[in-house]
Amino acid sequence: MKILMLLLATATLYGQAADKANARYRTAEGREGMLTSLGAPDRPNRIHAETIVKILKIQPGQTVADIGTGAGALLSALTPAVGPTGHVYAEDIFDDFLSAAKKRHAAATNIKFVLGSEKDVKLPAGCCDVAVTVDAYHHYDYPAEMLASIRKALKPGGKFAVVDYYRRPGAMGPGGNPMEHIRIDKDAVIKEVQAQGFKLLETTDTVENSQYIAVFSR
Repeated sequence: MKILMLLLATATLYGQAADKANARYRTAEGREGMLTSLGAPDRPNRIHAETIVKILKIQPGQTVADIGTGAGALLSALTPAVGPTGHVYAEDIFDDFLSAAKKRHAAATNIKFVLGSEKDVKLPAGCCDVAVTVDAYHHYDYPAEMLASIRKALKPGGKFAVVDYYRRPGAMGPGGNPMEHIRIDKDAVIKEVQAQGFKLLETTDTVENSQYIAVFSR
């Protein structure tokens, strides 16, 4: 009986873990509706893109991966930060999201768009100095597999950052429902990431009592 309970708990943690959070993403119509928000002109400000780049100390010449780029809001801050000698991988698991990101950043010459999967970011091994996922970690149905693929994509000593909402009432603002939408809170996220071989470097809030950033090293 104990073994069965352990297996069920493991399945809940690592298989289809973000079922409720991903309900709107399962259809083209649902994703089209999401793009209204993800592609809005003020989206970089709403995700505090410049603050994220500053916390991560992104430098010219680095290679950075935006995991779950959506419509590419974070790219607005990443591409100038790495400069013309740097590179950015914009990864997502949906072609329609990547198409929106490509359209938004059609003039950029240092972005490579990558179609990943629910279990693999599909990035070259050892390609990146930094990988960051913004408001996307709680959508990972298979966090263990995704983390393993992200770790593989990082250079030795590379950094991985999770930017996400707290799982507490009011964290997502009016109309949000973090208690249902967010799979696990910050402390559990940290343990989950550390279990895949990452070392925690620092945590801070991008928005007090609403959204945090946890930075890890490979």
